[in-house]
Amino acid sequence: MGNTMQKSQQTEVEEPEPGQLQQEEDSNFTCEICIEPMLAIRKFKNGSLCKHPFCLDCIAKYIEVKVEETAGNIECPGLNCKQLLDPLLCSCILSKPIFEKWCDRLCDSTVLGSERCYCPYQDCSMLVLNECKDKLKKIKCPRCKKSFCFLCKIPWHAGYQCNETRHLRDSNDILVGELIEQKRWTRCYNCGHSVERVSGCRDIKCKCGVRFCHNCGGPFHFGPCKHKRCGDVFCNLFIFVVLSALCYFLYFEINSRK
Repeated sequence: MGNTMQKSQQTEVEEPEPGQLQQEEDSNFTCEICIEPMLAIRKFKNGSLCKHPFCLDCIAKYIEVKVEETAGNIECPGLNCKQLLDPLLCSCILSKPIFEKWCDRLCDSTVLGSERCYCPYQDCSMLVLNECKDKLKKIKCPRCKKSFCFLCKIPWHAGYQCNETRHLRDSNDILVGELIEQKRWTRCYNCGHSVERVSGCRDIKCKCGVRFCHNCGGPFHFGPCKHKRCGDVFCNLFIFVVLSALCYFLYFEINSRK
C-alpha cells in the first residue's frame, strides 16, 4: 500500500502588471458629484496631487462657484481632501473670463497679506510689495529704478520728513533736499534750519534757541538714543557725565576708608 503524496495547494496573489493601473485610470467611471457614468476622457486629473472620480464639467462649475465667492486658493472637492486645484491644469476647462478672474483672486490673496504700494511715477505705476515685513521708507522701484517713499507714496523727498512733504513747492526744494541728504545735514525740528556737525556731541543748539539731536532731528535727550534713525547711540556728554560720577564715587570710597 503506497503512500500518497499530496501537494499543498498554495494560493498565489497575482500582482497587477505595470500597465494595469494605467488601464484602470483610463477606464470609464462614475462622477462622485453628479453621479453620472462618464467616459474616461471626461475624467478630471489634478496632476499628481490627488486622484478623484470627478468629471470635467462638475469641476468647471465648482471652480466657477468658488471664484464668484472671492476665493483665491481652491481646495479639491473630494471628501477630506485638502489638496489645492492647480490653476494651470484647470485652465483648459474654464472660460477665459473665469480663469482671468481666478488669477486676479489669487493675486489679491497674495497681495492682501503684505504691505503694498504703487510706484508714484506715471510712466511706471508698478505694484511693490513689502515681502520682508521690514519698516520701509526709501525704496527703489524694481522696474523704473527711481526712488520713492514707501510710507507716503510719493517720489523720494530727500532731506524732508514725511510730514513735511507739503512744503515741497518746486524743483529747487527738491535740489536742496538732495543736498541735505548728500551732506548728511540735520534739519531742526522747530524751524527747519539745516545744521552740519563736523565733530563733537550730537546735542545741537539751533539759532532758534531749541536743542535737538543731530542723529534723529528730534528734541535732545540724554542717554541712549532710541529713535529708529539712530539706534542705540550714546551721547558723548552723557558718557562724560557717567564717567565723572563714577570717578567721584570711587574717590569718595577710597577717602572714606582712610
